[in-house]
Amino acid sequence: MDQHAIDEVLNRPLSQELLARDLARLAFIALDGTPRSIPIGVTWNGTEIVMCTATNARKLPALRRDPAVALTIDTESHPPKVLLIRGRAELDVVDGIPEEYLQWNGTYEMTPEQRAEWEEGVKSLYLGMVRVVVKPTWAKLIDFETTLPTAIEELMRRQKERQLT
Repeated sequence: MDQHAIDEVLNRPLSQELLARDLARLAFIALDGTPRSIPIGVTWNGTEIVMCTATNARKLPALRRDPAVALTIDTESHPPKVLLIRGRAELDVVDGIPEEYLQWNGTYEMTPEQRAEWEEGVKSLYLGMVRVVVKPTWAKLIDFETTLPTAIEELMRRQKERQLT
């Protein structure tokens, strides 16, 4: 998928709404060769999805070995709105707490006092973190109104062809 096509998908209003959410599912291949899909906090910076994790997270050795990942960001309502993204994870070990981690966690409802206490706890727990950065190399938006899963689109095309014969 070329960059223009990716940008066209990601710049749609619904995609932008989904990219503003703070939770996604990250899929990758674990060290034992089996697939994993985990919930993870995300931040969209306009060109990349940034996730932050502990330096001892079990997903890191797997991502170092095979950086190919897929992300799903969706809604809980019916029909679901789904943004699917593929890319390669780049790992950036940083001292302290990345701003993106504080940013995405900032969307939860907290009083200023709760927020200060939470940040103090985070800063005392983590000496450093790993930024997991994914630049999309493929994207698809499914809204079940104007866009559908590819298999459903194909079935509908076949159905229409049968009706014409």
